[in-house]
Amino acid sequence: MINFEHVSKRYPGGNQALSDINFHLTAGEMVFLTGHSGAGKSSLLRLILMIERATRGQVVVNGRNLSTAPMRQAPRIRQGIGMIFQDHKLLRDKTVFDNVALPLLIAGLRYADIRKRVRASLDKVGLLAKERSWPLELSGGEQQRVGVARAIVGMPPVLLADEPTGNLDPELSAELFGLFRQLNQIGVTVLIASHDLALIRRMDKRVLVLQNGQLLDDIPPASQR
Repeated sequence: MINFEHVSKRYPGGNQALSDINFHLTAGEMVFLTGHSGAGKSSLLRLILMIERATRGQVVVNGRNLSTAPMRQAPRIRQGIGMIFQDHKLLRDKTVFDNVALPLLIAGLRYADIRKRVRASLDKVGLLAKERSWPLELSGGEQQRVGVARAIVGMPPVLLADEPTGNLDPELSAELFGLFRQLNQIGVTVLIASHDLALIRRMDKRVLVLQNGQLLDDIPPASQR
């Protein structure tokens, strides 16, 4: 589902963000990506989203080699990937419903289909009653759940999250990770960049550890050791 083969990323100016990264995520797997600030977690996710290109190596997602795919194909490739950000990135001048509907509007779906999918996604994250609310009327945890609903509304086979619990308290963080587990249980491949080591340990999933742009360790779940 996601395959990195000898992947390196150097930014203009000489900053080496990633060096010779190798790993494979199978379909339906849930994996955590951790490491110190600046270890390369966000750069790795940006390669999967085709926001950045690898300097060396191959990145393959959903059977597509992103290292050779033309950039004009990036929007179509991203339709198969849901992305959740730490800071929500919600549009303040649009309702919760309209924020979640945005990816489907871009994809050109009919309104009847959009309405059905948006309401199903909001129901999944427990926010159907808030569909007509504005983002600033929601708590931080609710805003993050809207971000999750937007990421899954297109039913992508891959879900990425970049420090999704960074602004949440421990209780809300655990609730959000539980939601990720539920999505994984219905077949979604989930990759979460997080520094919350205590919560990661409780989830008992595979962990990729980055250090200074290198893959320091690939730790299997405790139940499989």
